[in-house]
Amino acid sequence: MPSQRGHPAAAALMRDFCVIGGGIVGLATARALLARHPGASLVLLEKEDGLGRHQTGHNSGVIHSGIYYAPGSLKARLCREGAARTKAFCREHGIPFEDRGKLIVATRADEIPRLDALHARAGENGISAELIDAAEIRAREPAITGLKAIWVPEAAIVDYKRVLAALADEITAKGAEIRYATAPSAIRETDSHVEVTTGAETLKARRLIACAGLQSDRVARMAGLPIRHRIVPFRGEYWRLRPERSGVAQAMIYPVPEPGLPFLGVHLTPMIDGSMTVGPNAMLGLAREGYPKFSMNARDMLDMAGFPGFWRSLAKNIRPGLDEIGNSLFKRRYLAACQRYCPSLTLADMQPMEPGIRAQAVGPDGSMVQDFLIEGTARMLHVLNAPSPAATSALPIGEMIAERLPA
Repeated sequence: MPSQRGHPAAAALMRDFCVIGGGIVGLATARALLARHPGASLVLLEKEDGLGRHQTGHNSGVIHSGIYYAPGSLKARLCREGAARTKAFCREHGIPFEDRGKLIVATRADEIPRLDALHARAGENGISAELIDAAEIRAREPAITGLKAIWVPEAAIVDYKRVLAALADEITAKGAEIRYATAPSAIRETDSHVEVTTGAETLKARRLIACAGLQSDRVARMAGLPIRHRIVPFRGEYWRLRPERSGVAQAMIYPVPEPGLPFLGVHLTPMIDGSMTVGPNAMLGLAREGYPKFSMNARDMLDMAGFPGFWRSLAKNIRPGLDEIGNSLFKRRYLAACQRYCPSLTLADMQPMEPGIRAQAVGPDGSMVQDFLIEGTARMLHVLNAPSPAATSALPIGEMIAERLPA
């Protein structure tokens, strides 16, 4: 997609808002700002040649219900609201989505107490969820086996690229300018505005909002924020089932999540195009934006190696980390994780597909930041951690940012 650039004199203009990042959170934030400030001028900067080239364009397409998240957390509140808002937005714009529902399946006795606790959490979060036994699992999904499960009817699937395109149409119709292939090289805040240097020009805006995803910590440091965390990339590797097996389940099928980890485990997900994916795992990445297997980036690796929190996190999670390495290297091990709840799957069913990369904020103590993290100054707000379910929650996240932005 070609870069959308204005008149050469446009660089000298003072915009009301500059948004950095063309993923779904950046677009939703731009939409919320223009709704809150009708007639405002806004420029959105995206370093790639199109929108949603990273996390938004590589997610599993799930509209999450919010069952997993701690009651009272931003994740829980924003996901619950975001699911309803996303479905309403899709109806308004003619974007198809399907309420397939989700089964969270316990396949071992030691998982049942965690499953029961998750069901109790659903009640605290106001989410419709039903405990069902092994016979009911088979009745709903004949190919799925388990001891006990939670049925969550509100979970749905959608193509977030279409949501993103509709958001872009909305904001450009209101006068927003989207600049592609435009990355900040310097950010300077003054008493009256923020200056963003991009290549040979400098843009000025009264307010700046950064939704930079995998590069969010670097953009924040560029802007002078004294952040202590770092972004650590995790590769989510998927397989696509061969077309003849795409109907193996009608609902999304999830394992019971492991305690202490922010990842939900390898699951079966029907896609809105009729295909079925298996995944993702959660493999430590050696490149923030390197999608081919074994991608490495020297800058990203040095960033991690020089950050004590990375090594502390590695030490805390050595066992699940080794499991993920095994699943990544050996297709049969990956298959075995799926066969726990879907025993009929075979190696021949699994076809390769492009992975996604998740931006995970890690604190200096090695802890993985579980909730949304937003920090700012007098004229800036930076979204520093927007983990799953950020796509589901994007519309209310955008409105929360617009409300928080200093007047």
